[in-house]
Amino acid sequence: MESLLHYTWKHRMFPLGTLKTTDGRVVEVINPGRHNTDAGPDFLDARIRIDGTLWAGMVEIHQRSSDWFRHHHDVDGAYDGVILHVAEVIDSDVVTLGGNCPPQLQLSVPDLVRDNYESLIRSDSHPHCRAILQSVPVVQITSWLSALSVERLEQRTVQLMERRKRCNLDWEMTAFVTLARTFGFGKNGDTFERWALAIPQSAISKHRDNLFQIEALFFGMAGLLNAEEAKVDYYLRLQNEWNYLRRKFSLQGINSVEWQLLRMRPHNFPYTRLAQLALIYHEGSLNLARMLNTETLDGLFQLLDTAVSPFWQTHYTFTSPPSARRNGQLSAASKRLVVLNCIVPLLFAYGRYKSDEHLTERALALLEQLPPESNSIVSQWEQAGIACKSAADTQALYWLTNHYCETKDCMRCRFGYEYIRHNPQFLKEE
Repeated sequence: MESLLHYTWKHRMFPLGTLKTTDGRVVEVINPGRHNTDAGPDFLDARIRIDGTLWAGMVEIHQRSSDWFRHHHDVDGAYDGVILHVAEVIDSDVVTLGGNCPPQLQLSVPDLVRDNYESLIRSDSHPHCRAILQSVPVVQITSWLSALSVERLEQRTVQLMERRKRCNLDWEMTAFVTLARTFGFGKNGDTFERWALAIPQSAISKHRDNLFQIEALFFGMAGLLNAEEAKVDYYLRLQNEWNYLRRKFSLQGINSVEWQLLRMRPHNFPYTRLAQLALIYHEGSLNLARMLNTETLDGLFQLLDTAVSPFWQTHYTFTSPPSARRNGQLSAASKRLVVLNCIVPLLFAYGRYKSDEHLTERALALLEQLPPESNSIVSQWEQAGIACKSAADTQALYWLTNHYCETKDCMRCRFGYEYIRHNPQFLKEE
């Protein structure tokens, strides 16, 4: 398995004894180099001393040395700078396009490394590395979770940049679409995003100062003003306004069947969320500028102190019977989710776009201030001994589980590294 040989080289998990080239020269690995994930040799900027002479350059690794020719490195000038060729099986000499013959090192994956790796990926435990976690120093756990939380935000930045393209590179519209998606709270997230992308900003901006017209636009674009059975006065008034605005701006709403209401609490129905978004948009309480300029978590929570218009204070749908009056504000838990899934990613992505470290650092600080999430993934890690102090930790574990554990990419994981390099006897005792 060539990837395990790469891992052995990268982490210097060499067998005991002196390393020597096939022609008997002593090899000392000063720096194995940077693992290259792009085209070209496997490791860049390596520093290796061969028989007392220090070499700097590239290292190529294969399962068999003859793979050098099978992969056509002999006719590729990118490999002229290879200073050492490493292979588990040496079955031929190698030569570069420039005519050089790089020295070769026969290197086997140590049995301990191979056995521990196979034990790890075959483990039925959740997480797979559970047996080793209690022995990992807290500082290493903290460092790895911090790196993962940043990795998670970098991935969300890529998603936001793709969304920005769909928003004609308009950051304000990107913020609105991201906020709308967040108001789907998982189950209706995709539908809310399609709904927001379908709304022409030029149309709704002309009516921003009129909440009734904004509601007509929002509910009409959601496909929720087409029913014949809804005969309440407020519905009919909205429907008439929507028909006027639809013709005025040549609007086409989404299909109402896209909305999910099954097994959902009434306060999370899309009707309530649309009414909340309408008031937020009307008041301009949570536009991009306010997100960027509000420095504290409490300040962001205050921006989310939205309510709903009078009709929605006593109704969950157009046809539901009137209920006890409520203000329709977001709950504390919902506010935290909006900050976590909308504001933090937007701050981080915009900070990356503007090369503004203050914004990216503030996004990370907000993650540290938010309380940890509670779900099955977090519970599994906590049972294994990983304590979560904030949403930064739980976001890191979410990313770790879905992009490392589920794909069994343990060789890129620092917990996997601790497992692979550990003494097997300890694992049995655990």
